[in-house]
Amino acid sequence: MTAPELDSLRLLVLVGELGSIGQAAAALGMTRPSAGKRLSLVERRLGLVLVDRTRRGSALTPDGRVIAGWARRVLAELGGLLDGAQALRARHETGLRIAASMTLAEHLVPRWIGELNRAHPGLRLGLEVTNSDRVAELARAELADIGFVESPGPFAGLASRKVAADHLVVVVARTHPWARERRSLTPAELVNTPLVVREHGSGTRETVDIALRKAGVGPVKPLLELGSASAVRSAVIAGAGPAVISALDVADHELVPVAVETVDFGRVLRAVWPEGRRLTGPAAELLALAVRRSSRR
Repeated sequence: MTAPELDSLRLLVLVGELGSIGQAAAALGMTRPSAGKRLSLVERRLGLVLVDRTRRGSALTPDGRVIAGWARRVLAELGGLLDGAQALRARHETGLRIAASMTLAEHLVPRWIGELNRAHPGLRLGLEVTNSDRVAELARAELADIGFVESPGPFAGLASRKVAADHLVVVVARTHPWARERRSLTPAELVNTPLVVREHGSGTRETVDIALRKAGVGPVKPLLELGSASAVRSAVIAGAGPAVISALDVADHELVPVAVETVDFGRVLRAVWPEGRRLTGPAAELLALAVRRSSRR
């Protein structure tokens, strides 16, 4: 048995919906005779009478209604296939797929992308903003051509290069008692105070925990775990509690930086890509200009 053509299935479905071969033909841009021949061919191929043709119009037979129902499912699946193919094509047509952790995406990556766009006005760019762990996963799986992370690593399965330096600072709201302190906090005071923190997988959270362990006091005590730097800032300003955030995020005058003794909150911001793969084209250009811009700071 030879399968009917898709246009013939569309025609059959429309005959059932419109009650007329002529109207169904017009909807598909066919002539009435051509539509009649198509339907007859489908009936011969399937060995079934599908359309009851009368002077008052056309209606599907009981067998025709069953076949039309199956045809609708076939056409719906085809629509899904075509939509999926379009999505895949759009992904492949994106000239550069970038993933960036949130601090980098908020403060640095837009400048780098802007410069790359000025050099290549027609270049299509895709940017996914997430935490450092997820950026590394995307780069490893080659779902991003290049990623930018703020966690200290190590980065299994990835090559990396420094693109910038950053340091973290303790911040509080102006109404917090620490805002009036004239001395530096001790590491013990910081670690014994519940903090507003980022989620596990965040480069900021990992940097804080590592720095405090090196100072001999262990990881932070979370008061709130939030999924973005802006949410952490807002919580601190609202008086929820202290936080340790990137110096790049301390632009709001409602945030008061607080010094801490002997804890090194410095960190390196890195580009990452699959190990063993050489960056080329726009990805290599983006890395080069990120490094170049960093050297000017």
